[in-house]
Amino acid sequence: MSILPHKNELGFYEIRLESIGGLGANLAGKMLAEAGVTGSGLNGSNFSSYGSEKKGSPVKSFVRFCDPQVEIRDHSPIEQPHVVGVFHEALYKTIDVISGLRSDGTVLVNTARNLADVAADLKMRQGTLAAIDALRIAVEEKTKVNTAMLGALFRICSFLDPDDMRRVIRKTFEKKLPHLVEPNLRTFDRGYNEVQFLDLGSSAELDGQIAFSRIQPVLGYKTQELGGILKVTANSVLKDLSGSRQGYLPEYKAEDCINCAACDTVCPDFCIVWEQKPDKRGNLQMFMKGIDYQYCKGCLKCVEACPTTALAAMLEEPQYAEQHRMPQVFPYLTVEGVRP
Repeated sequence: MSILPHKNELGFYEIRLESIGGLGANLAGKMLAEAGVTGSGLNGSNFSSYGSEKKGSPVKSFVRFCDPQVEIRDHSPIEQPHVVGVFHEALYKTIDVISGLRSDGTVLVNTARNLADVAADLKMRQGTLAAIDALRIAVEEKTKVNTAMLGALFRICSFLDPDDMRRVIRKTFEKKLPHLVEPNLRTFDRGYNEVQFLDLGSSAELDGQIAFSRIQPVLGYKTQELGGILKVTANSVLKDLSGSRQGYLPEYKAEDCINCAACDTVCPDFCIVWEQKPDKRGNLQMFMKGIDYQYCKGCLKCVEACPTTALAAMLEEPQYAEQHRMPQVFPYLTVEGVRP
């Protein structure tokens, strides 16, 4: 008798993790597959997809489970998952994270926002939305978001035994990083217990509207511009680096700023925004206007360099960076949806 609640036409239960390099999705996929195989006796496979520069770039991790009598001979990327795990909300802006999700599927999002707002952003109209504030848990327990996400995933995948993952966590950390065993166990348990769910229902009328369609390349031999012209210039102006942050932001207090530019000197991504205006004597000077959080990776080097209390580390709160974004620095860019 099968213990898997749902299977596709090949007999697989499939999970796709959407993440940004550095958040631990690759390791999470490996540990998830290991727990299902060694603990529940399932056949399973795992592999990840990412570029040469893994940290800060989009990462996908794929996990397949099937009954012991079924052989896994499919090692292609998962296009129609039963479960999608989204490790960072910044992915919404550039990637269709729920592409191919089955009508009765579940999406798990690392967020502290209202579930209804997240569902609207994802344009989810059916299935189940789950949310866990994995970043807050990781900051409080001094771990990473992947362990909290694993806890929530085990709550979703009820056919898996949480004790199996606890054994895998011990095995993974006890030899090289024994001091992280207990914090990661607490993080896993909190992810399992604190995840919230929103049932969006299922409707046969909607199935046809969100039917799966494979995304075709836009730069193929039939679709490329004549002469191989690239319309997008090779720069990072359009990138959103908020996915590289690990829970902290530099908070700017204009009243304490002496405009010494020490922060601008050490900032690796030119996040500090300046404006020219007259000083008290009427001479034109450069004054710090704020921080462009689109490019801020949360390294906090500016906080260390600041000689006053104008910059301080703060926990990243929902919507804080959006509310304090600087006006568009590059007005000549007209790509829709890049910056407000």
